[in-house]
Amino acid sequence: MSATAPTADALTSELTGLSAPDRIRLLRDRFEGRLAASTSFGIQSAVMLDLLSKHAPDVPVVFIDTGYLFPETYRYAEELVKRFGTDLRVYQPQMSAARMEAVHGRLWEEGGEGLERYGLLTKVEPMARALSELGAEVWLSGLRRSQSSTRADRPFAESQKRTLKVYPILDWADAQVSAYMHDHDLPPHPLASQGYVTMGDWHSTRPADPEQSAEATRFNGEKYECGLHLDSGNNDFQI
Repeated sequence: MSATAPTADALTSELTGLSAPDRIRLLRDRFEGRLAASTSFGIQSAVMLDLLSKHAPDVPVVFIDTGYLFPETYRYAEELVKRFGTDLRVYQPQMSAARMEAVHGRLWEEGGEGLERYGLLTKVEPMARALSELGAEVWLSGLRRSQSSTRADRPFAESQKRTLKVYPILDWADAQVSAYMHDHDLPPHPLASQGYVTMGDWHSTRPADPEQSAEATRFNGEKYECGLHLDSGNNDFQI
């Protein structure tokens, strides 16, 4: 982080009273050339991609392709990139899915340390590599507080190792996201109509039962965060 960059607390104070478009424009102007965003092409990813296309179209957007995403997610990604003209940068694990399973087994089935290792190999390491190669000191994410209990107390900006991570729509409720998608005629993820309320790898994501939280639909409810949105992520990860 450059010596002139604000602290996470100071940036949070600045962003708190602003609208999401104003937050994105402030970050675009202040961190030009040092800013990157990420997307999962998940259930509500169209909102952030639309906001970025309108208020910071030159910001590169990183997509981590784990090799295990739903076919519908890959097709949805193609649709949204074409619509928004996103400067998409696709990053993948250093190991192919076949090689990883041959060497390490099906880590996502092991729970505990296996899940941690899976997240590091397929998500954390590629994202750390993307931020390093793009020279990104500030990482924009569409994470929201209402998505899970682990995110309820997140500030608008926080330090994650050497990166300042910022969440422009952190305070948006689900109803606000739905209204934005309706008002801007944004296409939903194809699996949203099948009961999926969050989106990840095909082997670890299932539709939600009635009254079930989003957290319970990932990794059999054992784990919701993959490591990208926890301080365990870092730019020095080694396989």
